[in-house]
Amino acid sequence: MAAVRVGVGPTIMLRSGAWFDFCAPASSDFTIEDIAHGLANICRYSGQCSSFYSVAEHSILVSETAVGFEFEALLHDAAEAFLGDITRPLKQMLPEYKRIEAEVERAILDRFGITGKLPAQVKKADLRVLAAEQKQIMPEGTDGWVRGQKVDPAPIVVRHLPPSEAKRVFLERFETLRPAYVLRKPQGGGFSSGSEQR
Repeated sequence: MAAVRVGVGPTIMLRSGAWFDFCAPASSDFTIEDIAHGLANICRYSGQCSSFYSVAEHSILVSETAVGFEFEALLHDAAEAFLGDITRPLKQMLPEYKRIEAEVERAILDRFGITGKLPAQVKKADLRVLAAEQKQIMPEGTDGWVRGQKVDPAPIVVRHLPPSEAKRVFLERFETLRPAYVLRKPQGGGFSSGSEQR
């Protein structure tokens, strides 16, 4: 169970020792290492897949699939580093959770200079990776949701990276992609004051 601090708001301590406040995510002192660490240690599908498969590895695969939007795609599930990976059917029953998730996601995207909503191409890449990974790590026949949706499974291979390796690869990809993203950003969309944190 994560360490919890009472008094300021509902907060948790992060791997770096910083505190993350769910009522004030934008002013919380989180880093990209905190995000990578959390995502690397969370298993997708509530752990109900063939073997451990982290959200960090999923994010890397979506980033590799979303050509032209690799940086945004790498961070598309970053909020789960602090919120955990709630399965989609349960999430639909929790409107308050969805509101909190949106606020945490916005704080993270702003921190690293991503303005506006995530591009539609990221969602498309996410669905393509989802279709491919379900074929590889879930029981046969569980990919029926794809039929009729015109989702072309991404040409990816799930490697089941251990957490330490998934974290390392995630951080390396972040450091590689961020400079290129800064260069291609629209003029006038500068980084927020906290965006230089790592």
